[in-house]
Amino acid sequence: MAERTQERDRERDRERTLPRIRLDQPRIRRPRLLPEYDPEAFGRLSERIARFLGTGRFLVWMTLTIVVWVLWNVFAPPSLKFDEYPFIFLTLALSLQASYAAPLILLAQNRQDDRDRVNLEQDRKQNERSIADTEYLTREIAALRMGLGEVATRDWMRSELQDMLKELEARDGERRDLFPGDGDRHSDVPDR
Repeated sequence: MAERTQERDRERDRERTLPRIRLDQPRIRRPRLLPEYDPEAFGRLSERIARFLGTGRFLVWMTLTIVVWVLWNVFAPPSLKFDEYPFIFLTLALSLQASYAAPLILLAQNRQDDRDRVNLEQDRKQNERSIADTEYLTREIAALRMGLGEVATRDWMRSELQDMLKELEARDGERRDLFPGDGDRHSDVPDR
């Protein structure tokens, strides 16, 4: 049993040292020295922090904190003061806050730029589709207009029928003129 375990360990070591030959098998994960994190979760957190840093509520809380800090360290008994004038610890805390706030704000802005870029690309594609649809509909309407030019409309048919009726009436009038007695004769014997 121990031999099998040792053989499996040797096989694993061999697999780790040899380059991966087959592409249909996943790579063996190497241990990482740095902790892994989800970039999306970190980005969402940075956006929430940046959104809070840009509010009036943050400014009010920051101002109140600084005022209380300064008043405490000026008027408190000497044994309770933790940051006497020139407030080195306060300066350090504000510098630390600023050093974290700036990159978080930049990260949130970069994520917003990425979203804006994606939205702009989608809007551009939608505009292209709209233009293509409009051009298609324009061509279809032009084809329908051309087709309607060749189709007999009700008014055209009416005018044609009226013209034919007038022609027939004129011919019938000419025929009566050629055979004036034709209408008076009531004979059963046909004309020869």
